[in-house]
Amino acid sequence: MSRLMRRCAAAAVGIVVAGLTAATPAAADSNSLTFDPGIACAFGLRIDVSGGHFAVRTDTDRHKISAGNGTVLTFTNLATGKTLTLSSNGSVERDTFNADGTTTVDALGYNVIILFPTDFPPGPSTTLYVGRVVYTVDTSGVFRIQTHSGPTRDICAALS
Repeated sequence: MSRLMRRCAAAAVGIVVAGLTAATPAAADSNSLTFDPGIACAFGLRIDVSGGHFAVRTDTDRHKISAGNGTVLTFTNLATGKTLTLSSNGSVERDTFNADGTTTVDALGYNVIILFPTDFPPGPSTTLYVGRVVYTVDTSGVFRIQTHSGPTRDICAALS
């Protein structure tokens, strides 16, 4: 799946999907994403999405701002059937398109970021960040977490 498609899908469902790999997420339908074992968690993971409302505004050719009340996300461990549901909460994301082709993302509020084994730090990991998280995306689609403040929640651990 191309970087642009992954970023658009992520914005639509209120999560950020990181990394490029041969086993990319497959959209089972317009309201779910499914990841093979070892991509988003050690086990297969499905994310079902409902509700939410986002607005996107481009203020210049270098910036895009997305804001909204988020979505309800239900995470399912495909090996055990265990689920975890996160209520819809607000988030704001400001993307800065850098001259070198990279993108710097400054996200505030409630954001779920999925890191693949090709990212930094390497995944598989699926983490809820509450507060602020800043990361970059290079031209190959590799995500690098730069900094974060506020609590985090390891979704994979919660579903194990």
